[in-house]
Amino acid sequence: MGTLKLGLPKGSLQEATFKVFERAGFKIYISGRSYFPSIDDAEIEPVLLRAQEISRYVEDGVLDCGITGADWTLENSSKVLPLADLVYAKQSAVKVRWVLAVPEDSKIKSVKDLEGKRIATELVNVTKQYLKENNVKADVEFSWGATEAKVASGLVDAVVELTETGSSLRANKLRIVSTICESTTQFIANRQSAKDAWKKNKMDQITMLLKGAIDADGMVGLKMNVEEKNLEKVLKQLTSLQNPTISHLSQEGWLAVETVIHESKVRSMIPALKTAGAQGIIEYSLNKIIF
Repeated sequence: MGTLKLGLPKGSLQEATFKVFERAGFKIYISGRSYFPSIDDAEIEPVLLRAQEISRYVEDGVLDCGITGADWTLENSSKVLPLADLVYAKQSAVKVRWVLAVPEDSKIKSVKDLEGKRIATELVNVTKQYLKENNVKADVEFSWGATEAKVASGLVDAVVELTETGSSLRANKLRIVSTICESTTQFIANRQSAKDAWKKNKMDQITMLLKGAIDADGMVGLKMNVEEKNLEKVLKQLTSLQNPTISHLSQEGWLAVETVIHESKVRSMIPALKTAGAQGIIEYSLNKIIF
């Protein structure tokens, strides 16, 4: 039996990653400060690491694969193989992005105004590349954290920070000048490991289940019984991933209708279905949807 070495992100992505794995059918256990979780799959050997480091270890072959942000793969210039984008919050339209921000009262209005200035960020290499593309020479320093405080106290002129809505930056009286890059969570693989048939098959199985769990987020199933004479009225009320599944019941003249819809629509849809003639309506949760 083979073993797949899988890097899992410690920190801000950890909880969301573990929840997706659980919905996908994997149970991950971790105790205390351990960096070696256990998983109920003997073919997977998980290691818990900072997301910033995972792409480097995957590229070096210490890990076969891992989950990290596309931003850190870009930062480390890793020559890894992205196998799947994992957008944990399917219902969210907000993308995670790295932005250039300055104090609200700063005279800096564009990237060109950063000439000769000092910038603090954890995303040093990507920031330097962004400045180079804009023909701007500035001092970029690595920051371990509390980056907003550095610009607020005047230690640096600007920061490059990760944000979703920008609310945290506004709370710290910072103004966004421009977006450096956007990022998604990715399942990445070592290129040599991906050439191993067993490992590639195992990785494909994992990503299929993870994506299935993510696609099921916020979705529910609906089952109901419908008289044939009411079928058209019921179908007009339904929205689904594809056409609803319709099958005959043992009682003549009756049909079973089944579909998948977004949970937010159920509250208004069930009364409408009932009015249209649906009976025995059952709502049930979904763990995975595999397309």
